[in-house]
Amino acid sequence: MIYILLGTGVYFSVRMGFPQLRRIKDAFLVTFGDLDLKEKANKDGMSSWQSLTTAIAGQVGTGNIAGPATAIMAGGPGAVFWIWISAFLGMGTIFSEATAAQKYKATLSDGSVTGGPAYYIKAAFPGKFGDVLSKSFSIFLIIGFGMAAAMIQGNTISDAMNNSFGIPKIVTGIVVASLLLIIVAGGISRITSTISKIIPIMALFYTACGIYILILNIGNVPEAFGMIFKSAFSPKAIAGGFTGIGVRQAMQYGIARGLFSNEAGMGSTPHAHAVAKVKHPCDQGLAAMMSVVIDSFIILTISCVLILSTGAYSSGAQGIGVIQGAYETVFGHAGSVMIAINIFFFCFSTIIAAYFYGEQNFKKMFGVKSTPVYVAFIVFFVVFGSIATVKLVWAICDTFNGLMVFTNLIGLYGVSGVLVKLWKDYEAGGSELDTTLNTIKKKRAQKKAAN
Repeated sequence: MIYILLGTGVYFSVRMGFPQLRRIKDAFLVTFGDLDLKEKANKDGMSSWQSLTTAIAGQVGTGNIAGPATAIMAGGPGAVFWIWISAFLGMGTIFSEATAAQKYKATLSDGSVTGGPAYYIKAAFPGKFGDVLSKSFSIFLIIGFGMAAAMIQGNTISDAMNNSFGIPKIVTGIVVASLLLIIVAGGISRITSTISKIIPIMALFYTACGIYILILNIGNVPEAFGMIFKSAFSPKAIAGGFTGIGVRQAMQYGIARGLFSNEAGMGSTPHAHAVAKVKHPCDQGLAAMMSVVIDSFIILTISCVLILSTGAYSSGAQGIGVIQGAYETVFGHAGSVMIAINIFFFCFSTIIAAYFYGEQNFKKMFGVKSTPVYVAFIVFFVVFGSIATVKLVWAICDTFNGLMVFTNLIGLYGVSGVLVKLWKDYEAGGSELDTTLNTIKKKRAQKKAAN
């Protein structure tokens, strides 16, 4: 799976001419250049910013807090370098996924806009094969990303609340499920409104606290980066607890963790990008790349450097306990509580995003009127997951996520020729093409001229 995902990143990055290098400034502009935080989502879709925060809600979670510790302890500091490589190439994949989702989005019987891999898979293969593959993807996502992910995130939240505050797990499960029910009952407007508030606040909070800790440990930061680059290519240069870890392990765990974190190629984030209100499919392709920048190059990197610069990697703790240890070096026991609060909001927003992705596919499979059944399923799995032993659920989640990747990439390769043509036309059109990016540039130029 690592080779398939990494190879796909190389393929689309090369065919598109590395937009993550040449057009990153435009990606930033189309995402943040004309931000209207008061705009509300409706059945016609949501703003590019709201789509991005919904995608990030699914991407940012325990994988960004507990994940780096797993990668570093198993693959050494060099794993961080390979996280960056996988993220860079993943930007090429996620650009293509978002563009495809926009190109092949559809309108349901109730007038609501929807889209995702199930739609571009069917477009790539109009016959029976495409129909079977499209439905298979929907089933895989509903089970692996909707139900299983809801259980896992519910369990993570209940564990964090029980460890930090002594709250019974079943109580946390019921509270989380109730909050979820209140939010999803408000439809797409309330879902995006909630996510677009939670994600920026918690991401900024986690980032600010992380930077503060790094400033206090500024003398160790150069050494931390030195460990990353030395260990990526020459593991013998790193001694101590990382003895015996080779370049192969660094690559394996770093690439795997990076791809799992940013979800490039998995087929989950296209559901959010499909409903963005943009003038050209490639507009949202550019915006989608910013989710990887925020997820992997900012939040994930801060977690990794924290672990190395504070010496938390040698504490003997595992998983989330490593980051809690890094926070405790500065904030004491309050640091552990701060991480627990972050985990709650990150995981809760992931549950909301997982619900949204699953709902898109459930409605495609069973019709618009089937939504209450799906809601009941997710609420049950959140409560059950809070008290369950999730070892088996993790296996189910991993298996169906793998099947999602397989079916999604078949569809993505199937429409790759169309995507390349769209991108060439987008670039050739220059400032004359009617795009969201050009509209933003013109507005900014007019504002500058007026001043």
